[in-house]
Order: sequence, then structure tokens, then C-alpha cells
Amino acid sequence: MNIQNGVAGKIKRLWRYPVKSLLGESCRELSVNKRGVIGDRWFAIENNRGKFGSGKNTRRFCKIEGLFNFQAQYDGDILVVTFPDGRKIRGDNSLINQELSLALGQSVTLVSERHISHFDADSLHLLTTSSLRSLKSLLPQSTIDERRFRPNLLIDIPGEGLLEHDWIKKRLLIGKELEIEITGLTERCIMTCLQQEELTNDSRIIRSISKNFQHNFGVYAKIIKTGIIQLEDPVIIL
Repeated sequence: MNIQNGVAGKIKRLWRYPVKSLLGESCRELSVNKRGVIGDRWFAIENNRGKFGSGKNTRRFCKIEGLFNFQAQYDGDILVVTFPDGRKIRGDNSLINQELSLALGQSVTLVSERHISHFDADSLHLLTTSSLRSLKSLLPQSTIDERRFRPNLLIDIPGEGLLEHDWIKKRLLIGKELEIEITGLTERCIMTCLQQEELTNDSRIIRSISKNFQHNFGVYAKIIKTGIIQLEDPVIIL
């Protein structure tokens, strides 16, 4: 990888997902504290067994069909959920749990994070354009879009290859303030294939990632120094 003056790339897109496993919002700027992106996955859909809605079943999560039909964003500090029929209901509306339960066909509650983390792994999720191009070269008939992989940061890097996989245990400076350490690879699940907005179901994606990249695509990071990041900010390997 050719790095000039330590610059690996720049921020192409920034994403925040106010409710775990719901569609999120594209942002021009993100504030990052020790937990991660402020507001990211702060809420979750909890079922009557105390598990959080997801695309998979684990010790903490349970598979709930249809979560990608909803979108979450903030209006100032207030959560707003857009339902499949286009209705927008604020998180502080007393009817939110009733309406979510009706729409999802089971009893659920919108909850904020308490003692159990809503994150799958570490605080921040990174993906590069070089990785997207590599996957696209393997699947020319598929629509390869970063929204399928739900990164917080999409980093623009020339060429092809899963270059971020080489950053494990390295530290990055993003913009002028944020310093992070790459901690591990992102293991993928069926959610990468599911329909969302105009993106159709495509099981070829997870099969290719499993076959060619040992189930991994993208990386996680922990926060070393907090800060604010913006589109076009440089990403520097320290």
C-alpha cells in the first residue's frame, strides 16, 4: 500500500445507527467519545425475553424479521423512527412501543443502553472503498454498497484489497483529534444479504465473503483519544 506522509486515505462517508439493526443516517460530522460515536446504537428493540433485535441469534441478540424496514435518525437529541408505511414516531412518544409491537408482530420495547452493550464487538466499525472494489470484482452482478455492511466510517483508498485487515493493532489519527486502535476483523452474517431500501436480497454476498475472506470484511476499533470527525478528513497511520 502506497502511503504518502502517513496518509492512508480520507473519510468518504460517515454513518450513525441510532437503533441497533435498524437503518441509520448518513452524517457530515460525528462526535466520538470513549464509548464510540455519540448516539450510535444507543437504542435497541428488546423482546419479552430481554434480548435485543438483530439479524442473528446469540447470547445477547435475537433474530427479528423486518428490522431493515425501519429507519432511525435524530432530530436534535430526540430519536425518530420511520415505519415501513412512512409514519414517523418520536422515541419519546408514549405509543412507540405499542406501534413497534404491532408492526413487528410481537411484543417489543424500545430501550436505551444500560449494563449490556448494544455493540456486536468494539466501539467503531471501519470499511474501505478498496475492500468494496475487491468484493465487486468477485461479484460483478451484485450491488455492492457500504450500507449492506453498516460501517461508521467508509475510508476512501485507491486500488483493491482488504487493506484495513492489515491495520490490526495499529493506531490511526482521523482528522485533527480522533485517535483509534484497530482491534479486530468484522465477522459477517446474513444481514449483509438482506433487502434494505432499493438493495435487493443477495445471498451471493455472504457466500463470497465466507469463501474468499474467511467470513471477515472490515475492522473494529477502540477509542484512544476522543474527537470530532468530518467528511474528507485525512486518515493517517501512526
